Amino acid sequence: MRKRELLLKRLDEIGAALENTEGALGLLGLGSVGLETDRLDDDSDLDFFVLVKDGAKAAFIEDLDWLARARPVAYAYRNTPDGHKALFDDGVFCEFAVFEVRELSGIPFAPGRLVWRREGFDGSVCAPLRSDAVTPSSVEWLLGEALTGLYVGLCRMRRGETLAAFRAIQVQVVGNVMELARSLEAPATAGRDTFAEERRFERRYPGLTAELPSFMQGYGRNRESALAILGFLERTREVNPAMATAIRALCEGRPAPA
Repeated sequence: MRKRELLLKRLDEIGAALENTEGALGLLGLGSVGLETDRLDDDSDLDFFVLVKDGAKAAFIEDLDWLARARPVAYAYRNTPDGHKALFDDGVFCEFAVFEVRELSGIPFAPGRLVWRREGFDGSVCAPLRSDAVTPSSVEWLLGEALTGLYVGLCRMRRGETLAAFRAIQVQVVGNVMELARSLEAPATAGRDTFAEERRFERRYPGLTAELPSFMQGYGRNRESALAILGFLERTREVNPAMATAIRALCEGRPAPA
């Protein structure tokens, strides 16, 4: 059986297990097993919400017998207050959360597919009222964060804090630049994940993707990565000259101008 069919079948099996579990009301498939099944491939996993009656949430989280009835579970751990990540014994991986219906109105999530519902359960409550996890930041703020992040990261590197510099420059600042992509390049058709900007980034922004290797050159190349990021920002945005000079001075081992 192909992985795509296996994943969809497993979700149906989980729905069947919930039907025989007291307190279960619905199973909401999300992401590639929700409304975006065209994205399913051999590297996909299962993301879903289990909807339960008031007062039943703790029992579903603390005892995973209902999940194991779909397929034996080889490993599971509670990754959030609301749910688990788990690996079935046949290699299918899943991440899920359990919610009482009254909680849904306060939770940001993307629209999903109601895979199973108990008779009489109103599926319309599964429509998200908050669909975006993060409010997009302004271009001015992102540019400021990127420039000051380069500066602070390079100062940490000068103190011998290479790892802290790596995270500041090659992770946090690159994250700022990724968000700036929306104002620099029209995204391709692959959908944006509002909860993880890096998802499908390569398909959405092929132009900026070509720059990424120079932005993230590795643990021992913080200076080179910082200079590449600064050069990109100067080509695409109006960069404050004083900040650019200070960043270059740090990269060259000179004191930043007073």
